[in-house]
Amino acid sequence: MEGGAQVKIVCGRVNGVQGPVRDIVTDPEYLDVAVPKGAQFTHPIGKGHTVFAYVIQGSAYFDTGRDPYTREEAGRNYFDMDRECLCGPENLVLYGDGDGVSITTEKEPVRFLLVSGRPIGEPVAWYGPIVMNTSEEIRTAFDEYRNGTFIKRR
Repeated sequence: MEGGAQVKIVCGRVNGVQGPVRDIVTDPEYLDVAVPKGAQFTHPIGKGHTVFAYVIQGSAYFDTGRDPYTREEAGRNYFDMDRECLCGPENLVLYGDGDGVSITTEKEPVRFLLVSGRPIGEPVAWYGPIVMNTSEEIRTAFDEYRNGTFIKRR
């Protein structure tokens, strides 16, 4: 890859290489990306896809403008006037619709997950490790789990 970046493809395609997970209707992409210090990683994203990056190790700039005031930061105090644009471990970067992402490192390498896909347009009910469409489906799933019938065998 450009700049020495290494990409492990779980799902999707990078530089003509297809990952092992295929034929999913939401056209997902799930990449484990490592970028060395002083390098840049750019990657196109499908129009209309929801995209996020989750930083595992190191730090990088996840926006080309490097302007920390153009984004929301969960868990930050609004009165913190010193904001860095550098994103480190356990930060989640949610992108808007666009043509792609560009991540740049300086003094240290970064490793992050880059995930994207078309939204399914359905309601989401979530509790613990289970995600369904309604709270009633969540209740049913937990009942099935307790009864040992949650995982269906063919």
